[in-house]
Amino acid sequence: MARPHALARCVDNLIDNALKFSPPDAPVEITVRATNLTVRDHGRGIAATDRDAVFGRFYRADRTRSTPGSGLGLAIVHDIVTAHGGTVHVDNHPEGGAAVGFRLPTIGEQRAGSLPGHQRGLAKS
Repeated sequence: MARPHALARCVDNLIDNALKFSPPDAPVEITVRATNLTVRDHGRGIAATDRDAVFGRFYRADRTRSTPGSGLGLAIVHDIVTAHGGTVHVDNHPEGGAAVGFRLPTIGEQRAGSLPGHQRGLAKS
């Protein structure tokens, strides 16, 4: 069963993270499609070497050490989403910035006990 307050915290954490890494006058874009939610910033993006680690507890890329935060926001997103049977994803947007989000299973997938495959390099379970 879904925990709405926990899922709301995921969205809050993704938006907060995007605001931290976007220039002050740049928009933060939120895209929702079926069971997928993605938040895009307009910052420098995430280095390929950091993408697998960004959902780890206390992880902060060297270049972000001066940015406020403890490095727990995306780890919390990961833990809540996986507890709901979902997956998290991170990639750089083709036009710049990072795109971070999650996918939750459909009711049919929950009943079947499985999720479709992940795209290599985008999902972390």
